[in-house]
Amino acid sequence: MKKKVLAVLLGGCMVVGMLAGCGGGGDDAKKDEGAKTEATDEGKKDESKGGGDYHFEVVVKSFQSSYWQAAVQGIEQAEEELGVTTNTTGPNAESDIADQVNMLNNAINQAPDGIALAACDQNSVIESLQTALDKGIPVVCFDSGVPDAPEGSVYATVVTNNGAAGAIAADKIYEAVKDKIANAKEPVRVGEVNQDATSANITERGLGFINRFIELAEADGKKCAVVGNDYYKNLVEGTVAEGEADIIIEVAVPAQTTVELCSTEAANIMNKEDTIAIFGSNQVSAEGVLTANNNLNVLGSDPEKNIIAAGFDAGSVIKAAVKDGTLLGAVTQSPLMQGKISIETLYKICEGEEVSDVETDGYWYDSTNMEDPEISPNLYD
Repeated sequence: MKKKVLAVLLGGCMVVGMLAGCGGGGDDAKKDEGAKTEATDEGKKDESKGGGDYHFEVVVKSFQSSYWQAAVQGIEQAEEELGVTTNTTGPNAESDIADQVNMLNNAINQAPDGIALAACDQNSVIESLQTALDKGIPVVCFDSGVPDAPEGSVYATVVTNNGAAGAIAADKIYEAVKDKIANAKEPVRVGEVNQDATSANITERGLGFINRFIELAEADGKKCAVVGNDYYKNLVEGTVAEGEADIIIEVAVPAQTTVELCSTEAANIMNKEDTIAIFGSNQVSAEGVLTANNNLNVLGSDPEKNIIAAGFDAGSVIKAAVKDGTLLGAVTQSPLMQGKISIETLYKICEGEEVSDVETDGYWYDSTNMEDPEISPNLYD
């Protein structure tokens, strides 16, 4: 997404008559003695308000996983440090797309000084973002971008580089199973469970894993086929037909975003005799893989005896599985920092500062490095 700067505010923080956008609700009243001059039509804030009078609406994907609870902690940290107020809402599950759109529309109707949005579906929010733009309300996206957002509606996006994060998991799994692939007399299967095929972060992460795994396999002279979910299958290049493949990458997406349905999809893959590895691309899907294993008991650290699995994000279930070797490891993001930076970015917009997209770090963790100083703060429960 193109970086958004102050120039695209187009008066979103104007003082006169503004009911939305930065400094929404400001007027032409005289300032207290010693205060700075009034905001201009170039987008400066109404100095009579001060940071404490900024109110931001936040719409997250859900409160279903502890990931979003960690993001809210970051939002609350920024709220306290900057003297702003926030209100955070989100649907029950990340698959409740229509509910989230309604919540976003309600947030816009509150005429806040800005909105932080983690979109469940990058296409469903387009009309709402146009409404926010028309009303002069700046939007900062976090966790997931909205690539086709109306020009000028999204000022910045705060995300993990999800393609690169998915590739980290592929690197680690491939290293663990490469000898088994090299010595296999028949095709082998690698599974991937994605909770959806709609949100930008999940799809980019899932494709990042697939593309990197194919790249590594091809470097070793192996051909790959991608089967399963059509969305992912149709976006991958350089594959062969299933009957010609040395490695079959099977991609599964449940009908709804729940651990139980992710578990069903994972079990379907893990039950196949040729499966050697599986990746759950976020907290819900990784927990689904582990739930399936409760009945199957096939995961572990020995590629000759076990299916090798990796997860994504953290939470107590995933952390315990990494610690005891059920999972090879997982990739964690920094949801707390994403929430915090999103509010800080909205504040900068209202202060008349230039803003740009921000990429937060992703980290591989396993049983050997979970206590490292740069890793442990991101392993939320």
